[in-house]
Amino acid sequence: QVWQIRLDMHLLNHDGNITDAASIAGIVALCHFRRPDVSVQGEEVTVYTPEERDPVPLSIHHMPICVSFAFFHQGTYLLVDPTEREERVMDGLLVIAMNKHHEICTIQSSGVVMLVQDQILRCSKITAVKVAEITELIQKALENDQKARKEGGKFGFAESIPNQRITAFKMESAAVDTNDVEEQAGEIIAKADPPAEVFANPVLHSPGTAQIGEGIESSWGDLEESEKEEAAEEEGESEAAAFECHKEETEDTSTMRETKNDEPIVLSDSEEEEVVILEPQELPRKTR
Repeated sequence: QVWQIRLDMHLLNHDGNITDAASIAGIVALCHFRRPDVSVQGEEVTVYTPEERDPVPLSIHHMPICVSFAFFHQGTYLLVDPTEREERVMDGLLVIAMNKHHEICTIQSSGVVMLVQDQILRCSKITAVKVAEITELIQKALENDQKARKEGGKFGFAESIPNQRITAFKMESAAVDTNDVEEQAGEIIAKADPPAEVFANPVLHSPGTAQIGEGIESSWGDLEESEKEEAAEEEGESEAAAFECHKEETEDTSTMRETKNDEPIVLSDSEEEEVVILEPQELPRKTR
């Protein structure tokens, strides 16, 4: 028999980068969870209540933490932990899950940005630093929680509700000043930099940057050298076979013509004194 653990997440507010927040919340919940203690004697299994024995934690060997990277302006700018507004205008997103041992658990790329090798290596190095920091914070939070529970105090979610930390994003609607909107917009546009040119092909601005473009020509369907030689040999064999078949058909046609009883018919033209010899099959029906 085994324990079946199910983890459900409910979003209270979403201000961007929900993948990283969900991964941290999920791994912390699994590390914080305690299952009932069990003893096995022969075929008899006893599950103890929390009053009889202290619950035991799950066997978690490592903590995979997700770190998200947002790319802007054809991959020239890199941003860690994008907000909801930044996600709306980003060109692409790269998510790397790694543990504190620098072991990559998963990599997911989305969007219209094309990443180069140096950019992925740079993101992996940043992920290693961030994962080490986040793992240390998680371990300290779990230690503080365990210490507070032993002392009989409140910690975590129960303590956050009275301090209104959960509803920190709930704000009253504020009035928006719409006076001189056109003048302010004109000043902003005048100070802004002109839009960047659209590159048809990928351009590496500097080492460690990603870019967007049409990419190199796809080699899908191209044959290797050995495959090309085999295809050429097969084509030569097929042409030789076709030539032999055509030769045999020509010989058969000549034989059939020689064995026919009908002799060629000679037609004479008295005006031009020109003699034309036609085969029987080439004559019109009326002449025959």
